[in-house]
Amino acid sequence: MLPTSKISVLLWADLLAWYAMCVMMTYLTNVWKLDLTQAAAIVNVFTGSVNIMPIAMSVLADAFLGHYRMVLLASLAYSFGLSFLAMSTLPALSNDADCIGDTQKALFYTALALISVGKSGNLTSVKSFLDQQQKDIKTLGDEEVERKLPWKLAAMLALILLSIFGGIALPFIKPWSVRFGIPAICTVVATLVFMSGSSSYIHHPPQGSPLTTVSRVFVASASKIFCRLPPDAKQLYEKHQPSEGLHSVPHTRSLRYLDKAAIIVPTQTVEHQEQKRWKLCRVTEVEETKIFIRMIPMWMTFTMCGVVSSIGETYFLEQANNMNRKVGKLKVPLTMLPIFYKIAKSTLAKLYMKVAEKFTEKGSEKYAAPTGNIAAMLFSILCCITAAKVETMRLDVIKSHGILDKPDEKIPMSMFWLLPQFLLLGALNGISGKSIPGFFTGQVPASMRPLLEIFTWVAFGAGTVGSVLSVHVVGKVSELGGKPSWFQDTLNKSHLDNYYWTLTVSSSVNLVLHILVAIWYPYQDSPQDTVDPNQV
Repeated sequence: MLPTSKISVLLWADLLAWYAMCVMMTYLTNVWKLDLTQAAAIVNVFTGSVNIMPIAMSVLADAFLGHYRMVLLASLAYSFGLSFLAMSTLPALSNDADCIGDTQKALFYTALALISVGKSGNLTSVKSFLDQQQKDIKTLGDEEVERKLPWKLAAMLALILLSIFGGIALPFIKPWSVRFGIPAICTVVATLVFMSGSSSYIHHPPQGSPLTTVSRVFVASASKIFCRLPPDAKQLYEKHQPSEGLHSVPHTRSLRYLDKAAIIVPTQTVEHQEQKRWKLCRVTEVEETKIFIRMIPMWMTFTMCGVVSSIGETYFLEQANNMNRKVGKLKVPLTMLPIFYKIAKSTLAKLYMKVAEKFTEKGSEKYAAPTGNIAAMLFSILCCITAAKVETMRLDVIKSHGILDKPDEKIPMSMFWLLPQFLLLGALNGISGKSIPGFFTGQVPASMRPLLEIFTWVAFGAGTVGSVLSVHVVGKVSELGGKPSWFQDTLNKSHLDNYYWTLTVSSSVNLVLHILVAIWYPYQDSPQDTVDPNQV
């Protein structure tokens, strides 16, 4: 078995875990008997944490641990987390929420924390480590061996079988301990397989993180808060010059406070100050930090997409939970809707890349990413409009059949009415996952480009966590004047359609705000293509 295949096994196990975790909302409402907003809050905080934590994991991997150790630690955390989750479930024949004790609750929340660490660590390092090993194989001239062996065919077959089992067979397993236990066992086995290849991997030491440089600039500028900037920017510290073959970012006059990080203290020798890297930074490092700061307003406009994305794993699935799942006499599992979401996400991502290539061929590549961002936001608006109309229809069916006070009663309405909003949600995430990093690729230093995808996850993660606050605020506002809240204990009594219309308005306002920020964004004239060799 090739070393790269032993790493890929982790990706296969993660796919199976995704199928088990994507129905966490229904587990909390059906088994734990939590109300709608409590269950959604738990799922959204968990999902948001998974998306936000890679920024910290990236710093640890790039500056301290290296990708191999990060993958190892993340896989162990993932294995323990899924195992604890299976252990926290109720007995197979019990479905009484009163049976949930403090021990099970402690195991459950510990499991979510460990899974968050494991999944975010894998997001950060598995693909990067796999790419490193593939490059090393090519460098050593072993690519012929890899091409001759049928590992790619085996990998495709494994993915197909896992998709069939995870999407179709796994949901029909009644005991949640088994449903969570199978991914746990597979993850433990995948971790052992990965560890078995440790001696065959080519290990690379940490290369340093650009976020460490950003931190150094802030610390160095804060340490010189009382120092005055020199009248001429040429007096600021810049060790490497373009004549030495390394690119130097031109000095700008904005955010001048940060320039203090490059002040050379006259009472000390330059050589002495150079040794204190958290006290003295290059002008290039300061300018890269300024670029990072200027990106923040643009990143903030993407958090609203995260808020919309969060309703897919919570309220959409809860709506489908009690709807008619039959197609003829065949009962379709609930996970079929997330599968269609995944297909739409993958398809639209590929379609966007093809369109971006067409833009590049015509010499208009700078318009591809902004157009993609606007298209993704339009899809988020369409998703909310569609969801609001379908929910209104669902509530009308509930009232006409007199099952408003029967939350466990099956609703005589096909769950495939929800399919369009899942597809639109997939389009939102598929396009934005490519267009957002593409927008910043030519705007940031080369050292920061590997982090662009992580920054996208962070923006969406912040929106996912922010959706908890959004639901709380909207619920309180809806109660004004003595009216009932839009969020009740059961889905049937709630008015999610009104919440979806609120998200429609918010997303529309956010689109206008994004366009304004994009117009005012200080674009770089040319990309910075040289990685700073002194990153720490």
